[in-house]
Amino acid sequence: MKNAAELRPLVGDLRQLASVRRITLDDGPERGVRALAFSTGGGLDFWVIADRSLDIGTLHWKGEQLSWQSPAGFRAASLHAPEGDAGFGFNRSFGGFLVTCGLDHIRQPVNGLPLHGHLPHTPARLLNYGENWDAKEPVLFCEGEIMQWRYGAETFRLRRRIEAPIGGGVMRLIDSVDNIGPTPQNLVILYHFNLGYPGIVDGSTVMHDSATVLDRLTMPDGSEPAPATIRKVSAMTTSECVVETPVADGTRCISFRFDAKTLPYLQLWRDLRPRCGVLSIEPCNAAKAADGSNETTCTLKPGETATFQIEISICDAATQPVAPNTKETG
Repeated sequence: MKNAAELRPLVGDLRQLASVRRITLDDGPERGVRALAFSTGGGLDFWVIADRSLDIGTLHWKGEQLSWQSPAGFRAASLHAPEGDAGFGFNRSFGGFLVTCGLDHIRQPVNGLPLHGHLPHTPARLLNYGENWDAKEPVLFCEGEIMQWRYGAETFRLRRRIEAPIGGGVMRLIDSVDNIGPTPQNLVILYHFNLGYPGIVDGSTVMHDSATVLDRLTMPDGSEPAPATIRKVSAMTTSECVVETPVADGTRCISFRFDAKTLPYLQLWRDLRPRCGVLSIEPCNAAKAADGSNETTCTLKPGETATFQIEISICDAATQPVAPNTKETG
């Protein structure tokens, strides 16, 4: 895409090309839910759900929806009860491209803590959003904060920035978690990225740090959901998980790059049964102990901050034509 100086004479408003717009959903269980609609102008469009921890709802690439969505839709936070259903309340609201889990607990209910903790679906306070065409790298962005606080328990403030370069297929997530309370707190976090058809299809493959971890998925798959697997990150600095999916004229790659020091584990989960079809890529900071609880890997003292960064990029690679055999025969 041309730079802003070249584009301004050609349009009445640069938002014609790339924009962030505030929207409010207005039907069914989604009624009143605040969101931000990002459109990079490079084929990447997504919704940031302000009333769900600034998580990602829909995600389109060149007009195709790649994220998994459930019949629950993007339910209003007032309808979400994490302790309901014997601690499985998460499953009544689960859906969308990203659900951030924690910060007190992740994974299955244990010791009175609900599935994936109390952070999911917590409304954010929106601090800033818009388009910055004049930066060295023009970007769309939003910033906000989410409070997870209970007297005598966890006392976390999550500050989140999401940015997407204008004209590109990249999204960056930058999270800072502060312990704003008077006592040390164990911090666990899991980024639950969810892909569905046609983001994944029959034959999709998952690579992690250059190793094939899921080879040629079958969709739909009539077998029971596969148990979640947890992999220790082997990379020293940046770990990468890539989902490769065959498309009509080549391969689509969805890459998840994250800091191996702060997110040293990758959890994978899938349910590819008919009428479901979800694959989850889940960078996280804690492994699971034998009793089902989470191992302690990050403790924040009062006033301390932990930072997490993830970059998601999408691209299509055309199939390379096979060179003709020009070898002479005689």
